[in-house]
Amino acid sequence: MTELFVVILLTFAVIALLALMGARAEFLQRRMESLLTYLSAAIILFLMAYVLAEVLMRYAFNSPLPGHLEGAELLLPMIVFLAVSYTQARNGHVGMSLIVDLLPDRARLLTDIVTLILSVLTCAVLAYFGAKQAYFSWQIDDVTMTPPYWSIWPSAAIVPVGYFLLSVRMSLQALQLIIPHRFPEPVADDLESPSTT
Repeated sequence: MTELFVVILLTFAVIALLALMGARAEFLQRRMESLLTYLSAAIILFLMAYVLAEVLMRYAFNSPLPGHLEGAELLLPMIVFLAVSYTQARNGHVGMSLIVDLLPDRARLLTDIVTLILSVLTCAVLAYFGAKQAYFSWQIDDVTMTPPYWSIWPSAAIVPVGYFLLSVRMSLQALQLIIPHRFPEPVADDLESPSTT
């Protein structure tokens, strides 16, 4: 219980720090999201080539690649969690907003802020306990059950990184709603081109 309380306090401290940093925090977060999304796309391309190579080796040469299923499974969390913050920045996640959209503007704004803050706290807790689990996996040198015995901790470590970046993104979105004059407009589809309006 103490750990949970400390995580909540640290989360509010990070939100306060982000509020002080203002537009600079948004800029750094956007750069990080772009970089990690490119890395996620590179992993997707690698995984496609890896699966293709496995199929060719299995059916053309009757020599399957060992550990191909486990290797592919370990890459999937990397693909998802490296790009989850980028997707949140662009409102790309599936959401149910029918009732919220019917609320008056002021109530909708308050609902969005409360929802974002609760989501930040949830993701911060998941990041903390996910990091503890990844560290434990590293400590015991946890590996897959079949040869070539891939290490599990790199894949497990990406999950808390993704949750941490998602909590930072949602913190910035909440701050954009609370103090919009300190932050730039919400992220557009193209980060590099300036707005024409």
